Amino acid sequence: MASTEKKTLYTAEASAIGGRSGHVRSATGIIDLDMSVPEGLGGKKGATNPEELFAAGYSSCFQQALLVIAQRAGDKLDPQTEVKCSVSLFQEGEGYGLSAILDVDLKAFDREKTIDMVRQAHKICPYSVGTRGNMEVELRVQGEPLPVHAEENAGVAEKSNA
Repeated sequence: MASTEKKTLYTAEASAIGGRSGHVRSATGIIDLDMSVPEGLGGKKGATNPEELFAAGYSSCFQQALLVIAQRAGDKLDPQTEVKCSVSLFQEGEGYGLSAILDVDLKAFDREKTIDMVRQAHKICPYSVGTRGNMEVELRVQGEPLPVHAEENAGVAEKSNA
């Protein structure tokens, strides 16, 4: 098997001051936002939070992975294809964690093909790769959960029992 060299394609930089009740700014200045504890947990209106930013990034990245999978297969995604991502913050004992749900609506393909494309995208999406084994990610198609293959969340159960 040929070895592959890791090649950095892009590096994003951002900084935070004041934690969850502070401010974040990207090096480019495009992101320049007040942060807050989520409103439902006593935070202020008009500010974002880390979970919301994570959900936005994950849904966008997963959508791109779907575009790549479609292109590789000679298919084209419907322009109204939608990926919704919800990210939950939870407390377990003294620690905190995240879980995510990705809900995909490809509009143009039958359920079986959509499920196959979602599973393929989950294998290559950088967010999915980065979270695999570290947080639970549930895949859904039009609101219906897909059966989880053990390798999709490999390591999650073992780490949570430690």
